[in-house]
Amino acid sequence: MKNLNKILIATVFFSLSVAFCAYAEEMKTAQTVNTTTAETPKPFTPPTAVAVATPVAEAVTPAAPAVPPVPVEKTTLDNLQDAFNGESNLHARYLVFAKKADEEGYGKVARLFRAAARTRQIHFERYAKLIKELRSTPVTNIETPVVKSTAENLKTAMDGEIHESTVIYPEFLAKAKKDQNKGAIDAFEDAGKAEAAHAGLYKKALENLKAWKIGGKNFYVCPLCGNIMENMKSRSCPICKTQRKEFIAVK
Repeated sequence: MKNLNKILIATVFFSLSVAFCAYAEEMKTAQTVNTTTAETPKPFTPPTAVAVATPVAEAVTPAAPAVPPVPVEKTTLDNLQDAFNGESNLHARYLVFAKKADEEGYGKVARLFRAAARTRQIHFERYAKLIKELRSTPVTNIETPVVKSTAENLKTAMDGEIHESTVIYPEFLAKAKKDQNKGAIDAFEDAGKAEAAHAGLYKKALENLKAWKIGGKNFYVCPLCGNIMENMKSRSCPICKTQRKEFIAVK
């Protein structure tokens, strides 16, 4: 009987030990699974700044400065046409100035203007010939002259002669030399020198206007260059060397 009790006690104790071991094993397994499946924490990453597009001002291309068109260089023929038209108009103007001077009693001034008109005719006839040699036709547009007092007309004429002799004809001459046009070179050179001489006569008349009311003598015009002389003491034209006997007397 005592042996039976011992066996029962031993059996119960063994069962409890097996049960305890099984429980411990189960708890260990559960802990391992939880540890394995737990999410590994990620390192902290600061939030990335969101780039905000800043409006960029549209590039404005500055407007290119206005460039004036390059003037087309005139030919010697163009200059001859301009000279022909200019001399034709001055011929008409000086005849009207002469009439005005006569009306105001300035006889000598009137003769000077008539002599100047004759020189303009010499010039435009010379230019017409050169234009025809270049196989072109002389063209002119005569404008109505503006007539004022004789003193004002002398001033206008003097200023015009100065501009021609210092600006216009030097430019025409330079182009003629560039084009190697001998006829135009000679014509422009002679005219430029003659206009300078005319300016001197107009200045003299303007400064001595009262004295130029007298009748006076004739003026003499060179038939080639258009130079005007008050007397014929020289044997030839100081500009083109034309002989004195060839000069034209203008009353």
